[in-house]
Formats: sequence, C-alpha cells, structure tokens
Amino acid sequence: MDRVDAVVIGAGVVGLAIGRALALHGLETLVLERESSIGTGTSSRNSEVIHAGLYNPPGWLKTRLCVRGRELLYPFCESHGVPHRRCGKLVVATADSQVPALQRIEVQALANGVTDLRWLPADEAVALEPALRCVAALHSPSTGIVDSHALMLALQGDMEAAGGWLALQSPVLSMSGGAGGHVLQVGGATPTELSARIVVNAAGLWAPEMAGRIEGLGLEHQVQAHYAKGNYFSLAARSPFTRLIYPVPEAAGLGVHLTLDLAGQARFGPDVEWIAPASPAAIDYRVDAARSAAFYGEIRRYWPALPDAALQPAYSGVRPKLGPQGEPAQDFVLQGPAEHGLAGLMNLYGIESPGLTASLALADEVLSQLNL
Repeated sequence: MDRVDAVVIGAGVVGLAIGRALALHGLETLVLERESSIGTGTSSRNSEVIHAGLYNPPGWLKTRLCVRGRELLYPFCESHGVPHRRCGKLVVATADSQVPALQRIEVQALANGVTDLRWLPADEAVALEPALRCVAALHSPSTGIVDSHALMLALQGDMEAAGGWLALQSPVLSMSGGAGGHVLQVGGATPTELSARIVVNAAGLWAPEMAGRIEGLGLEHQVQAHYAKGNYFSLAARSPFTRLIYPVPEAAGLGVHLTLDLAGQARFGPDVEWIAPASPAAIDYRVDAARSAAFYGEIRRYWPALPDAALQPAYSGVRPKLGPQGEPAQDFVLQGPAEHGLAGLMNLYGIESPGLTASLALADEVLSQLNL
C-alpha cells in the first residue's frame, strides 16, 4: 500500500490551495482529481471576482475568510505573476425602495472589516460610470478580477515545488479506517490503495457524495446536495463600463451583475436556476438562449441603453448549496474531527462564492482546525 502524509480530494482552487498549504507545512501531500484537468467545476465557472467581503453577516466563516482571503490573494497574485486587476465595483440601488437595503450593506460591510466603502449619490456614481442609471451606489475600490486558471496553476506550482503532487483522473471510490490512518481506494487507469494520516474532502459539488463513501462517517455528519445553476451571457459589443456593476442582492445570489474579464469584455450573470441532477456528472451546463429575455429587463434597470440583441450565451456554473430553494443562505461548513470524531479528516461543504477569494484563507483555516 502506498502511504502519504496527506491527501486532498479535489483539484479546484480550494483543493489546490489546501494542497499547497499542506505541502508548505512539510507534509508529503497528494491531490486527487477525478477529472482530466484541474478546476473543471465551480472554480472555472464563476465570475472570477475578488470580493471585498460585503454581503455575508459578521461572524460567518464566509465573511471572515473572504476578507482575510482578499488580503492574501492580491499579494499572492502580484508575487506569482497571476493576471488580475483591482478594478473596483459599484453596488447600485436603481429605485428609492432599494436604498435601505444598500444602507444595510454599508453597515454590514463596516462590521465585517471592510473600511474603504464610499457612499455615492447618483450624480457621483454616474460621473464614474456615465452609462449607469441609479439613485445611489456604494463604491468598493478593493473589489477586483482575477484569471482563475492562472491562479490555480500558481497554487499547483507552489505545491509541487514544496514536494506535493497532483494525480488526475483519480476518483476516490471509498475510504475506510486503518492502523496507519485512512485507507482510500482510488480508481482510474491504474487503481490503487492509499494510506494517509490526513484527508481533506474538498471535492466541491462532489463533496456530499464523497462523504457518503467514507466508512464510519455517520449520516448526521453528511449533507444533502442542492444545486443552483447560474447562467451567464456576454456582451457582443464593447463594454461602456470600467468597473463591475452589481445590483442590490437577490435570493440565492447577488443578482444579474456586470463583470469584466481582464480583456475588458463584459458578461452578465449569474441568474438563479435551481436544478436537481442525479449527480454532479449529470449537470447540463448548456445555456438556454431564451433566458436572455429576463436578463435584458434586469440589466436595463442599471443600464437603460443596453441594445436589443446585444447578449449572447456564454457559459454556466453551479453553486453547491446547503439548503433547498426558499431557505436562507448558509455559511461554509468545515467539518473536522471535533464534529465527527474521525482523526485527520476534514469535510468542506457548501464552498461557493466567495470561495475563490477565500481560497488561501480557507487553506489556513483547514490546517488550523486540523491542529497543524
């Protein structure tokens, strides 16, 4: 049986960040990925935004790790040559009835430790972005964008430089206890058996299913998977905006917002489409062009001049939710030995936005909870 110190299941941005942290800690670390390349799930199907930490309540892991993650991520990108830009964001109220919600975001952000927000009346917001229509806005200068694939490659590079390694097309079929720690049955072209003292389930959309394959993990420590698909449309023409534009948040998401890629191309989304696939492998990522009709209405609330026929289907992503449609948003769940009693095992559930921003801080948190 092959033996390593630590195994991370899942090579998305969070799994790679954790693998990097374990390897830098001096542990012989292996990251196992079921797909043929890194970051094929939620990590590559999102808005690629570096979030400031505005939206979630004080005290939540999502909040603390987002703020700390942002503080770590900008220097990491600069030192590793990861393309990124601190472009800033406007959160906009498009009607007087939304102003109280915008004020609540401002108060909450300050409580979260975000101290650089600035309240803008309509004329000041429009002075920054002349194509915008709003009654008030919050300017978040520390919000940015990042090349998520380049970020994952940088994390992988650090991990491998520290002695860790990555195995693709290596799904974990089952896991049980053993004298030397956890024993993992790994499939793929050359099935193998591994023993590891530490195992981190960072499988993203697959994390609940993976937990069901862990012998000795009681049902009370497993979660039911729920999925919210978000569709994106791109703008065929040149964007009139230089900053990200976000409406006041909606249920299960942050509204149909405008983000930019590093080339300045605008895209809109995600919307919220609850789906119920039999497993993550059954998710249909195709974007229904007919959904653009609702996008036009939402976007024109803050950009009235959006031309007809300007949107084209781009891509979609799926957020792992810890509750079904209609339930309030929930925090990240990091479930370790203190909860389930299995030494050296950490399950990560519900790692959606701001997981990319929080990735480096999430890795530090996992090591802390494992007492490393």
